[in-house]
Amino acid sequence: MDEEEEPSSSGKRVYSISELTREIKMTLEGFPPIWAEGEISNFTRHSSGHLYFSMKDSGAQIACVVWRGRAGSFRFVPEDGMKVIVMGRLSVYERQGRYQLIIERIQPAGQGDLQRAFEALKRKLAAEGLFDASRKKPIPRFPDTVGVVTSPTGAAVRDIVSVIRRRFPSVHMILRPVAVQGENAALDIARAIDEMNAFGKVDVMIVGRGGGSLEDLWAFNEEPVARAIHRSVIPVISAVGHEIDFSISDFTADLRAPTPSAAAELAVRDRSECLDMVNERTGRLLRNHGQRLRRHREKFESVVKRYGMRRPRALIQEYCLKLDDVWQSLRQAALQRYSVEQKAVEALEGRLKALNPLAVLERGYSIATRVRDGKVLTRSSSVEVQEAVHIRLARGGIRGVVQEIEDESR
Repeated sequence: MDEEEEPSSSGKRVYSISELTREIKMTLEGFPPIWAEGEISNFTRHSSGHLYFSMKDSGAQIACVVWRGRAGSFRFVPEDGMKVIVMGRLSVYERQGRYQLIIERIQPAGQGDLQRAFEALKRKLAAEGLFDASRKKPIPRFPDTVGVVTSPTGAAVRDIVSVIRRRFPSVHMILRPVAVQGENAALDIARAIDEMNAFGKVDVMIVGRGGGSLEDLWAFNEEPVARAIHRSVIPVISAVGHEIDFSISDFTADLRAPTPSAAAELAVRDRSECLDMVNERTGRLLRNHGQRLRRHREKFESVVKRYGMRRPRALIQEYCLKLDDVWQSLRQAALQRYSVEQKAVEALEGRLKALNPLAVLERGYSIATRVRDGKVLTRSSSVEVQEAVHIRLARGGIRGVVQEIEDESR
């Protein structure tokens, strides 16, 4: 067509601006979800809860939007200058003729940005008072039941179980298996903490995992886990990584342990130390009563020496014998009280040991879990043929592959 020729005379379609923008919108929104990397700038949190910012590199920039419902699930608080990797879908804001990226997922691009995200969330939660010492709950001195939120297959759970069994075998343990790293680990951990509180029969809770890199430990630096620890009615001991590792969970918890083994030692006292304490206090009680009786006897004998001629000696001897009887009675009562308390402790230990879920394994039962996520299996429909499973026995375990699935009605 000649440059001077009118479009109407050539039969060519002439778009209105709205029609053109709508065509562009349909084309761009037909793109599948995409990943992009860039630097955040012009970050704004709207009063509605939506997040608005730009992502840029040396050659271009694109407007980005995070809707309020999605923003609450992010692992960290974005800020200007932070390099991030995002996943989202393209959209067009027709009124302004502007295309933008609707963000679904976001993560720091490197180690330095992870640390910046850590510091940003730490400042935010500290400003809200989540780390205040005044809100931390005391750890019970003699818990009956310890809840454990960690991976069912890691070294952390083995260390915790081993230490508690060694220190006080009759203490009951409840394990809530979770994923401790990966995309949904933080939400899984937060949900487990809430479930422990809903269960209500736990005296203290250990939340943690073994060591690893900053990326490996990142689930315990995410806001959902911190919020769950903060609202927990049950006292929480955080045990994430090694002694040199610090997480947001450590700052939020009621007590921080340098390792999972140390957390178990902080949660449960040593049984032999408790018995030694009972013996020491019983001895102290006997010594105090003995000293008190000796002082009264010495005072009485002094009175007898001074005023003995005024009273018959037989009466004095009678009172001396009564003092001896009182001393023997007190001593015998203290010993009987100690014996009764010791039997009560042993009876309680026997009852608690009978309630231990691991004791069921000694009677021939087992616990089956899916290898891919550690979920405990209670229904045959939870697995598929050729799926790997782990069977926990009283002594050791078995890994296997499902060959056949029986109907649940059988």
